[in-house]
Amino acid sequence: MRNLKFKIVNLKLNLPPQSQLTDKKYAEIIHLIKDLNVDLNDIEERFIHGGGRGGQKINKSSNTVQLKHLPTGTLVKYQKNRVRAMNRILALRDLLDKLNPDSKKLKDAEKIRKQKSRRKRKNLKKEE
Repeated sequence: MRNLKFKIVNLKLNLPPQSQLTDKKYAEIIHLIKDLNVDLNDIEERFIHGGGRGGQKINKSSNTVQLKHLPTGTLVKYQKNRVRAMNRILALRDLLDKLNPDSKKLKDAEKIRKQKSRRKRKNLKKEE
């Protein structure tokens, strides 16, 4: 196995700049932060080397953003873009979605989980 060296930077999160996000989506993130009473000082931010498609820019630069909400231990990794600033904002949005109990993403995931378990039980009955 190769011995890889990763440069990891630990920082406390400040609200990322708006970058390429629309005003509406950025305002939505700020609104979520206020609604959930999330303290940005409780979020640990790390930048780690990415991997996968994208070539040298992805593999050599620390564009992957890893956010950890310290009180809950919720962890989010994000590497959809080659731009670190954009990844920071989108990772924060994903983290807030995970912390939000009324999140549509969480409800959809729970619905799919129930459907899968229902199908599995149905298939087990057919096999018997």
